[in-house]
Amino acid sequence: MHDDRTLVEARLGRVLDERIRPAVYPESVPLHVAVWHAPGEPVPVAEGLAAEPEPIEVGARWGAPWGTSWFRVTGTVPEAWAGKTVEALLDLGFDENMPGFQCEGLVYRPDGTPVKGLNPRNKWVRIGAPVAGGEEVRLHIEAASNPVILDYHPFRPTRLGDKDTAGREPQYTLARMDLAVLDETVWHLVLDLEVLGELMAELPVDSPRRWDILHAVERALDAVDLQNVNGTADRARERLTGVLAAPAVPSAHRISAVGHAHIDSAWLWPLRETVRKVARTTSNMTALIEDEPEFVFAMSQAQQWAWVKEHRPEVWAGVKKAVAQGRFVPAGGMWVESDTNMPGSEAMARQFVHGKRFFLDEFGIENEEAWLPDTFGFAAGLPQIIKAAGSKWLLTQKISWSRTNKFPHHTFHWEGIDGTRILTHFPPVDTYNCSMKGSEIAHAVRNFRDKGRARHSLAPTGWGDGGGGTTREMVAKAARLRDLEGSATVEWETPRAFFEKAEAEYPAPPVWVGELYLELHRATLTSQAKTKQGNRRSEHLLREAELWAATAAVRAGFPYPYAELDRIWKTVLLHQFHDILPGSSIAWVHREARATYERLAAELTTITEDAQRALAGEGTTPLLFNAAPHARHGVPAGGAATPATAGGTALASREDGGFTLDNGLLRITVDARGLVVSAYDPAADRETVAPGEAANLLQLHPDFPNMWDAWDVDSFYRNTVTDLTDAESVTAGEDGASVRIVRAFGASRVTQVLSLPPGERRLVIDTDVDWHETEKFLKLAFPLDVHAERYASETQFGHVHRPTHTNTSWEAAKFEACNHRFVHLEEPGWGVAVVNDSTYGHDVTRTVRGAGEPGTTTTVRVSLLRAPRFPDPETDQGVHRFRHALVPGASVADAVREGWRINLPERPTTGAQEVAPLVAVDNDAVVVTAVKLADDGSGDVVVRFHEAHGGRARATLTAGFPVAGVTATDLLERPAAHREPPARDAERVTVRLRPFELMTLRLRRR
Repeated sequence: MHDDRTLVEARLGRVLDERIRPAVYPESVPLHVAVWHAPGEPVPVAEGLAAEPEPIEVGARWGAPWGTSWFRVTGTVPEAWAGKTVEALLDLGFDENMPGFQCEGLVYRPDGTPVKGLNPRNKWVRIGAPVAGGEEVRLHIEAASNPVILDYHPFRPTRLGDKDTAGREPQYTLARMDLAVLDETVWHLVLDLEVLGELMAELPVDSPRRWDILHAVERALDAVDLQNVNGTADRARERLTGVLAAPAVPSAHRISAVGHAHIDSAWLWPLRETVRKVARTTSNMTALIEDEPEFVFAMSQAQQWAWVKEHRPEVWAGVKKAVAQGRFVPAGGMWVESDTNMPGSEAMARQFVHGKRFFLDEFGIENEEAWLPDTFGFAAGLPQIIKAAGSKWLLTQKISWSRTNKFPHHTFHWEGIDGTRILTHFPPVDTYNCSMKGSEIAHAVRNFRDKGRARHSLAPTGWGDGGGGTTREMVAKAARLRDLEGSATVEWETPRAFFEKAEAEYPAPPVWVGELYLELHRATLTSQAKTKQGNRRSEHLLREAELWAATAAVRAGFPYPYAELDRIWKTVLLHQFHDILPGSSIAWVHREARATYERLAAELTTITEDAQRALAGEGTTPLLFNAAPHARHGVPAGGAATPATAGGTALASREDGGFTLDNGLLRITVDARGLVVSAYDPAADRETVAPGEAANLLQLHPDFPNMWDAWDVDSFYRNTVTDLTDAESVTAGEDGASVRIVRAFGASRVTQVLSLPPGERRLVIDTDVDWHETEKFLKLAFPLDVHAERYASETQFGHVHRPTHTNTSWEAAKFEACNHRFVHLEEPGWGVAVVNDSTYGHDVTRTVRGAGEPGTTTTVRVSLLRAPRFPDPETDQGVHRFRHALVPGASVADAVREGWRINLPERPTTGAQEVAPLVAVDNDAVVVTAVKLADDGSGDVVVRFHEAHGGRARATLTAGFPVAGVTATDLLERPAAHREPPARDAERVTVRLRPFELMTLRLRRR
């Protein structure tokens, strides 16, 4: 037989494109179109419907950046179309290749009832099937002219990312606005040929199945009259029946398709636009659910559900109906799909508390899966948090983006720092926007790493980010792939159904221990410093507000601000979304975030000060309120007292123009360049700074990654570095006990103050930067005389160890990593910590010194600022302030304590009385992360704590109030399953914790 394969395949492509697809809508008539442009921000639906529009023609330009235009389309169904299926084709000027990244619309009936969203792959609105003929058509479109930020030439700087700089130039050209007849037979023929053609292309050339399909397609094409496609489509479909009916082999891979629309809660659009994106998508999905009986759609992020409920009650009604049918599924159990590297311990816990509680309160649904397809890596403390929230599974996709190492599993147990394991799945389809293409399905099969032991995977199916979710074409393709020879089988299922099957078929999957590090997007630990500082400060202000309000409520009858704290927590959690906190959103998002954090800080400070006033009373006794989990200056953790006095710090000038700071516990030598050339620990007779090196060294690198500017820093940035050693001045500080350094470089200026607090073994470094660089990366370096093969970085409810060497590609890829409040490294018996008040990114490297000075230099570098130009061309421009501390002679316990100290400074005030802690713990290894009143308004006191040093701990928790009972709970403050009740003697509770174990206790008051 002659090989005519390529001839038939080329024929299929051309006939589909030029004859069959155009015949899907064989007849059409134009609609009349008028438009009203809202003058500012989006208006309520009623106002948009009532506005008087002006005529506009197809081909006209419309839509200033970030504007809203209300289109009215009217027309009459021709009488001759009686008995046919008729749809309105409404094309706002879409680029089919950019679903979710351009203009979008939501269609309404005249009474305000939402119909469905309009998107590049979803431009139709059903008018009737069949129509009677003569029907009057009147529809309204709320159209958002969101500008294209990520264009065909991506990552180029643009001013379109903020309405204040975007201008008023129309962005789009109004395209097709017609009534049209839908030929459903031709539509189905298109899907038949697409599915078979895509499958055929993935099969081996020597596969008999490929040739069966090829010749069936050829016979179908022979049956099509190219001048009468609509009249011959039935005949063509008949010739495909046999190959479409051939069942899959019993060993075929099985795919659970989950309807999905990954919607970034903010990214290349502001928060207010996400509210509308969600409304458009949910309208689409509830409509599709009504049309397709097997389809199941899952939506995560309780915040997005709450937006629909609050802002689009008419859409919410359809959502609730679909949820009740089990077809529209709440997923994930988190408030947003947050970053998981940078949120603090308590914030990460509250993501699940608020997310799961919303779904429980609204629908009575308990989520058992965490759903984070797009988050930029996963902290090693997360498994325990997921389990403590009452969940047990995790889904993500993003690790498939790693550039250096391919992750070895798709279904596995992930073990966190405390030993908790959760079943985790990475869909081998390698996308969270699966469209049911044959290439995607075949890739999932080939890519699946667990063949022979498992054969189930999940495919999140649908266009995201306002692209409209799952389409009817995807559903039709999935129906053909349900049981088709040569393909994986496809079935619509809920996330729970998938995980239950995966768990059952793979009872002993492989185990991955430690963080799930994404080998990409490492610069998100640094970009947009003020957003990160706002998050860190908000987390600690919330701790203070809850602690002091709870203490004042129990002790002084202070009205506990339940509603205010609930609202503020949800706002902070929203801003931990994985494109806000990581700094990868447009300027508008970060401008609003800065204002929001300032507002929240003022509110939380007021709550704290009011509660402290209620506790301390009116008086003149000097007091320090200590919200940290460790005593300091004689003030107990969680209490207030008159501080103990400490010694002093001596400042002495040096002949070289530098200074020496000495408080008896540390002696710091600063040279004439303002660099720390010695940090001597007299108790250990040990020098901290590596020989011949200098700490407090600012280093500047060029920073122009190959792509993803705000997200990425590529390893080659290290090839070029400028040490900022020139100082304009190095002088004594105004207090006479510190050193002030001023430097200028490029267009920027840095002022640093180095201080050595009396009675404390830490060098405090306050750095003010007036930053006006472009595409630069600023680091603060500490070369240390320490030989260490690994170091510790704080993460949620503990710390994670990372190697300082690069033996393997896995280690080399971690050239930028995350820490919370501290980085710690040590030799047995002596260590060093670097603590911070608001930075996350860092790197640690090691070198072996030459023969003259043998030994190892381990350098810790803190990442301060970047200056990418996309998507915000003014990223980080302006004034920033950072506080760090170098802590020589530090154990892990010291690192934990100093990390809290620098983030929770004491609050000085005056009052009539000292304040005893509401709850006290007698072991510093047990760190209390939250003291609050129970969310249910019962007045119970909730205490959350964990073992923080990495060992076993026994502690006695003493309540400063009469206790009627103690219950160990999950994060949602419900009795914890499989946990023995703690031993109690009156107000004293004894607990025993494993390394890094998290525990929540609920104390019922008498």
